[in-house]
Amino acid sequence: MATGAGASRAGHARDGPSRAPLEVPHERTAVRLARHTVADQLTAVGVRDEACDDALLVLSELVSNAVTHAAPLPNGRIAVGWTVLDDALHLEITDGGAVTSPHASVPAPFSGSGRGLDIVRTICRAWGVTEGERSVTVWADVPMTPMAGAPGG
Repeated sequence: MATGAGASRAGHARDGPSRAPLEVPHERTAVRLARHTVADQLTAVGVRDEACDDALLVLSELVSNAVTHAAPLPNGRIAVGWTVLDDALHLEITDGGAVTSPHASVPAPFSGSGRGLDIVRTICRAWGVTEGERSVTVWADVPMTPMAGAPGG
């Protein structure tokens, strides 16, 4: 089952550079590890600073949500992947799922949490949830200008 806002990455004709999923521990250190590793990978393929910054903020929110609200995958970890599309950076965070499905909400004004998916919704042109038999993937498309050397870039 897929849910979310906007169109999924399936509608893109060309995919650019990507990395096989990085597996991080299902613990708080996963946010830092995923952020640093993906930052190095994105820089290596030429993703520009603004798109990289936005993608790393979204990545941090999604990994943090996976650690806080979801179970790990059967191997005890969380999978993090990305793909450069024509005009977006597609992120995927896969965990073992939770009792409820991820959704953006409006927290109470003085609440110390509950804003992560609202940040994702604000930054991304689309995001959603794909539920598997033993996993849940939250994906997000962070807008970016085409990379140098790409058609139209």
